[in-house]
Amino acid sequence: MDIKSVLDQLHTERDRVNQAIAALENLQGIPSAPRRGRPPKNAQSSNVYSMPKKRTMSPAARRRISEMMKKRWAERRRKNRAA
Repeated sequence: MDIKSVLDQLHTERDRVNQAIAALENLQGIPSAPRRGRPPKNAQSSNVYSMPKKRTMSPAARRRISEMMKKRWAERRRKNRAA
């Protein structure tokens, strides 16, 4: 029996034990490890995931960004024409 197969078996056993522990904790109402990734769509109604407040941009900031992007695009067009 080589070490790789032993490690694979131990990893499989560990995963099964972790799943069993999580299932038992859910039965007791104890939350398991925090979820990773995007929260489910119904998360707004639960207190587990709090959605951050939406940030808004001032009109002046929006105008500055618009002007900068227009300059960048114009510069790209100039480079493409020259090439």
